[in-house]
Amino acid sequence: MPEATNPYRALPAIDRLLADERVAPLAERHGHEALVRISRAVLDEYRAEIDRAGEAPSRPPAETVADRAKALEPSLRRVINATGVVIHTNLGRAPLSAATIEAMAAVSEGYSNLEFDLDSGERGSRFSHLSELLSRVTGAEAGIAVNNNAAALLLALSALCAGRDVVISRGQLVEIGGGFRIPDVMRQSGARLVEVGTTNRTYLRDYAEAITDDAAALLRVHASNFRVVGFAEAAPLDGLAALAREHGLLLIDDLGSGALLDTRPYGLAAEPMVQDSVAAGADVTLFSGDKLLGGPQAGIAVGSADAIAAMQRHPLARAMRLDKAAIAGLAAALEHYARGDATEAIPVWRMIAAPLDRVRRRARRWARACGELGDVVDGRSMVGGGSLPGEGVETALCAVAEPPGGADAFTSALRTADPPIVARIEHDHVLLDPRTVDPSDDRRIEEALRDACAPGGPAGR
Repeated sequence: MPEATNPYRALPAIDRLLADERVAPLAERHGHEALVRISRAVLDEYRAEIDRAGEAPSRPPAETVADRAKALEPSLRRVINATGVVIHTNLGRAPLSAATIEAMAAVSEGYSNLEFDLDSGERGSRFSHLSELLSRVTGAEAGIAVNNNAAALLLALSALCAGRDVVISRGQLVEIGGGFRIPDVMRQSGARLVEVGTTNRTYLRDYAEAITDDAAALLRVHASNFRVVGFAEAAPLDGLAALAREHGLLLIDDLGSGALLDTRPYGLAAEPMVQDSVAAGADVTLFSGDKLLGGPQAGIAVGSADAIAAMQRHPLARAMRLDKAAIAGLAAALEHYARGDATEAIPVWRMIAAPLDRVRRRARRWARACGELGDVVDGRSMVGGGSLPGEGVETALCAVAEPPGGADAFTSALRTADPPIVARIEHDHVLLDPRTVDPSDDRRIEEALRDACAPGGPAGR
C-alpha cells in the first residue's frame, strides 16, 4: 500500500493525540494516565476498523477521545435549577446556606469530637451535638436526627410501639413517594396498625373508641404532598394530645416538611409548624431536615426526653445515624433559626421571600440574551419537594416561545452547559425562572441562552 494512502500512517501518534486542543485541557481534570489509556484504546479501535473495512472511521480520533473522557466525569454534578420548583426532589431538594457548607467542610477536613467529650476526655455521643440545639429551636425537651424522615418514623415506631397498637386515621395512610407507605412502615416496625374514621372525615371519638389495653400511641401524619378539600374533617392535634394523656398513650406527629417559619406571610397556605406541634402536646414530632428547614438530608424527631432517649438506645438508631458532615451541616442550618436570620441565609427561604420586582429585572436580562426570541411572562414558582402541595409564589419567567429547533432541542442544549441548566417546557415554550437560581449564576444563564439562540444553535437554526 503506498505510504500516501496508507490509513494506518494517517492515525496520530499518542503524543500528538494527547497534545490536540480537544484533548490536552482534559489532562488536568482526569489525569495524564487516564487519557493515555483512553487514547490507546481509541487508536486500537481505529486500527481494527482499518483491518475490517480498509479505512479508518471518518471522525477524528481526538473527538472520540474527548467524548470517552466524559465517562470519567462524576455522575453526580451540580446543576442550575431554572425550573421554578424551589425544593426540587429530582435536583437534590434544598440548596444549603454558605454557613452550612462551611461547617460541613470544616468538620470534614480533619478529625473531630464526633464521639469524644472534650471536657471529660472520654467517649461521648454523636447525638449530643444536636439535641440541645433542637430543643432551643423547637421548644421540645430533646431531639435526635437520623438519615431521613422515613427512618425517623420507623425508629419512633420500633422503639416506642413495637408489638402494640398504633391508632391512625384512614385518611392519613399516605404514600409520600418512592413506594413509601405508612402501613408498610408500621409492619416493618412491629407496631400494629389500627385504622379509624374514613378517608375524608375522622373525629376524636373515632380514636377514643379504638383505644384498648394494647394501644401504645396515636399517630397523626400530615398530608404534606397532597390536600383533601371539601367535605373533610380531622381531629385537632391538641384534642389528640389530651386523649393520649387521658389513656396513658404517646402522641406521635409526623409533619414531613419541617416548617420552622410561618409560611403565610409569603402568600402561601399555612403549613403546620414544628413548634406548634410541640406546644400542642405531641410526645414525638417528626420532620425532614432537607425540605422547608433547608438543611442537609435528615429526619428529625423532637419531643419528650424519655421518648427521645428510648429512640437513641434502639439498635436502629446506629443503622440510621448521621455522619459528622451531616451533623455539622444540620447544626449550622438550625443556628440560622436560633439567630433569626433564616430568611436571609437559607436559600429556600431567600428564594421564597425574593421580591417580585427583583425577580422580574433578572428575567428581563435573561430575555435580552435571547434577542428577538426572548420574552418575559408572569408565572408561579412552586414550593415542591412534597411541601405545600399546589402552593407557589408569583414570579416572572424568561420565555423562549417555540424555538425554531424545537423546545426539546433547546432545553437539551442548556443541559450541556457547565454547569448544566435545567429549564421546563410548557406548550412548546421554554421557561426559565430566576427565583430558583442564585444571582451569582445569572451570567452563566445569559451566556447559555445567547449560545442556544445564536445562528447555528438550537433556536437559531
